[in-house]
Amino acid sequence: MAKDPRQMLNEFTGGLENLGATNPANLEAFMNLMGTSYEPVSIDLKTKELISVAIGVYNRCEYCIVFHAYKALEAGATRAELMEAAMVSAAFGGGPTIAYSVTLLKNSIDEFEKDFN
Repeated sequence: MAKDPRQMLNEFTGGLENLGATNPANLEAFMNLMGTSYEPVSIDLKTKELISVAIGVYNRCEYCIVFHAYKALEAGATRAELMEAAMVSAAFGGGPTIAYSVTLLKNSIDEFEKDFN
């Protein structure tokens, strides 16, 4: 059965909120690292999110794929850019990377793309 990207996004962000209630120092440290890492210095935010999508697909991290597909679209990435980033990672990850690219990543783009058009 196909996974619902929007439900997964909500589960992930809700999980972060729950973690913040019980482990605020850990969540704050992680969020500070993320915030610092995603600041556009030499590389713009859209490119960083495309890199994140490629890494998420390569690692088969379902919540990473969903979250960073959303964030990449929010940062102005196109469907073509997202899929191209995934295909770069497929050069390293082979069949499993292709499988996640043509299923969960495609479904995430289908679900979230309309939020930014």
